Amino acid sequence: MNRLKSLTIFVSACVVPLLLPFTQAHAESDDLDKTLEEYDRRLRLLEEEDSHEDGSGHEEKTFNPAISVILDGIYASYKNDPEDYNLPGYALGGEAGLAPEGFSLGHSEIIFSSTIDDKFNGQFSISIAEHNNEIEVELEEAFFETLSMGGGFNLRGGRFYSAVGYLNQQHRHEWDFQDAPLVYRALFGDQYSDDGLRLTYTAPTDLIIELGAEALSGSNYPAGGQHDGVGSWTAFANVGDVIGMSHRWQAGLSYMSADNIEREYSEHAHTTTSAEIPVFTGDSRLIGANAIYKWAPGGKSHDQNVMLQFEYFTRDEVGDITLLNSNPQEASTLDSRQSGWYLQAIWQFDHHWRTGVRYDMLDSDNTGSDNDVLAEAGLVANGYQPERMSVMAEWIPSEFSRIRLQYNRDDSYQSSDNQIYVQYTFIMGSHGVHTH
Repeated sequence: MNRLKSLTIFVSACVVPLLLPFTQAHAESDDLDKTLEEYDRRLRLLEEEDSHEDGSGHEEKTFNPAISVILDGIYASYKNDPEDYNLPGYALGGEAGLAPEGFSLGHSEIIFSSTIDDKFNGQFSISIAEHNNEIEVELEEAFFETLSMGGGFNLRGGRFYSAVGYLNQQHRHEWDFQDAPLVYRALFGDQYSDDGLRLTYTAPTDLIIELGAEALSGSNYPAGGQHDGVGSWTAFANVGDVIGMSHRWQAGLSYMSADNIEREYSEHAHTTTSAEIPVFTGDSRLIGANAIYKWAPGGKSHDQNVMLQFEYFTRDEVGDITLLNSNPQEASTLDSRQSGWYLQAIWQFDHHWRTGVRYDMLDSDNTGSDNDVLAEAGLVANGYQPERMSVMAEWIPSEFSRIRLQYNRDDSYQSSDNQIYVQYTFIMGSHGVHTH
């Protein structure tokens, strides 16, 4: 672009004087002055446009960084009192629990993202949500990432969603259902993010192979406590491939380890009184597996596609449970094994319409020295296995808007619940709805 404008300026400067004698022979001097003024005006405009370009020849972005705002709102209706919600065999924490009944803000976000230079890009996002009738603003992610370290390696640093599992890395507005799968609610408090570093390696093979590891502070749920160095770490491996033009698949394994945990279950857990808060101290090991299959005729997913998604997690923990604020203080040892899985199918049958079904199930086996303490913490299931069936339909006018209707037949605890959600998601800015 610079060369073209320079050439235009040069040609104009050379040709205009050559034309003057011919012009003088056929025009008055005032017409010549007007002609010269017009050429001078055009040259100034070209020079001004040239000054708006950077040294690389690319025009500067109108907004840098790119800014997007995700508006999320929910209407929720329940047969049971949402304050009575619990998962037998699990002490809830983090963001686990049901959305407030009636109208609520949901989980809105503001995201800033930009290419920093030719080596790094960055992202910063905050979430705005409502809990217990109070508006909470929280730093969601703030990280840098290398564009290319060479050799297939890539590095991310800062605060980010962990790569343990498949769904955990996705922002809430990217989920296919309004709520998290039960296994995410039970084990991660809906979702796990932390501060640290992630290193990934993509192999130069026809089969897509990604290996990675994360070193994290371990200060956030489901870890917890203060650590001088690395409080938790994860490792993961993903493989995938394309079969023909219409089929894609992916499978993955992940592992998470956290030692010296001091996990305090939050006020979102309703299995105990607010005066006595269960706290787990000990070590945790988690293993996860996932499998994804996508079908789109001819590889064109805009009008029609099917996606099957499955995840399984199992977690072993050894330590102690203490009930804070109990008098005298109550405590118990804990030897815990908890597991769960979900399977969902999403069918987009039209450019603007999708529907889906999901089934969840959990299991647990928790033992300790004082069964009454474990029961107060919500860790005694008495053989009960929480399960849930969900169906949804959504209208998608564009990649920046979505309206969803969802129904859950929730048997998370002994009293079955009928749950209905109406959710809207609108995106303003450069950040469209993702399809993973």
